[in-house]
Amino acid sequence: MNEPINSGTEPWQWDEAVWREIVGRARAGRSLKPDRWPGGARCAVALSFDADHETIPLRDADESPMRISQGQYGNRQGVPRIRRLLSEYRIPATFFYPAVSAMLHPGEVRSIADEGHEIGIHSWIHEKNTDLSYEDERDLTLRAADVLERVSGIRPVGIRTASWDFSINTLRIIREMGLLYDSSLMADDEPYELLAADKATGVVELPPEWIRDDAVYFNMLRFSSLRPYTAPSAVEEIFRAEFDGAWEERGLFLLTMHPHVIGHRSRIPLLRRLIEHMQEKGGCWFATHAQVAAWCRDGAGAVR
Repeated sequence: MNEPINSGTEPWQWDEAVWREIVGRARAGRSLKPDRWPGGARCAVALSFDADHETIPLRDADESPMRISQGQYGNRQGVPRIRRLLSEYRIPATFFYPAVSAMLHPGEVRSIADEGHEIGIHSWIHEKNTDLSYEDERDLTLRAADVLERVSGIRPVGIRTASWDFSINTLRIIREMGLLYDSSLMADDEPYELLAADKATGVVELPPEWIRDDAVYFNMLRFSSLRPYTAPSAVEEIFRAEFDGAWEERGLFLLTMHPHVIGHRSRIPLLRRLIEHMQEKGGCWFATHAQVAAWCRDGAGAVR
C-alpha cells in the first residue's frame, strides 16, 4: 500500500526518486477530450450537486443544532428547488451523496434517481480521507457505495471525494472497486485518464475546480474572522465566463454546487439564468458525469 513519505528531511533535501514518487501517485495521463460530443454538440455540460446536508457538522463532531439546521436546509428547500429547475429544463444532473446524508433522507435519493439523475459516491460522513488509513478509507468507501445502491436501486459508478480530499490511497481504492470515474482532481479543464506510477489505470477523471464551485463564494463560518460572501450576480458572471470558455474550446463545462448553498432564494435564479444562457448559446449536450465519462472512455474520437 502507499505510505506517506516522511524521511525526516526537508523537501529540498529529497532525492529525485522521492518527489517523483509523490507526483506520480495520481497523475494526469492522456487527454480524453473527444473530437465530437453526442449529436454533434459543441460543448458538454455536467451539472453536479454535492448533497452534504447535515454531514459536515457531524464529521466535525459539532452537535450544534444551528449548524445541523443549515445542512437540513438543503433537504427541505435546496433540493426541491433544484429538482423543479432541472425538470423544467429537462436537464439530467449528478448528485453526490455522503452515505449518512442518504440514510437521513432516503426518499430524496430515491426520487432523484427515479427522475433519471445519477447518484455518485461522496464519502461516508464527509470524512477527510487524508486523515484515514488505507483500511479505514476503503471500508468507508465500500460501505458508502453499498448504502447508495440499497437506497437508490443503482450501483454508483463514480466518486467525488469529500472536499476533494484525495488521499495517497484513494486511486488504489477506486481501481479495486472498478469505478468508471473520479471527479476530485484538477490537472486539466478536460477529461483525462489517471495514471498511477506512470501506468494507465483506465479511470476517467472529470476535473472540478474551486472556480466552478458555489461554496467558495457563499460559505460563511459564524465564529471565523473570515466571512467570505460574493454577490450572486458576480458568481453568475464567473460561471458564465467559464462556460463560454468551454463552449469556445468545444470542451467540458463541469459545475459543482451544493443544495444548502445554491438553493437559497437569491441564488437559485443565477442557475436558472445560466441554464438559459447555455441553451440560448446552443450546441450543448447536458449529461450526467457517468454519461460524459463513458463517452470519453469508449473512444468517440478521443484525442490521444
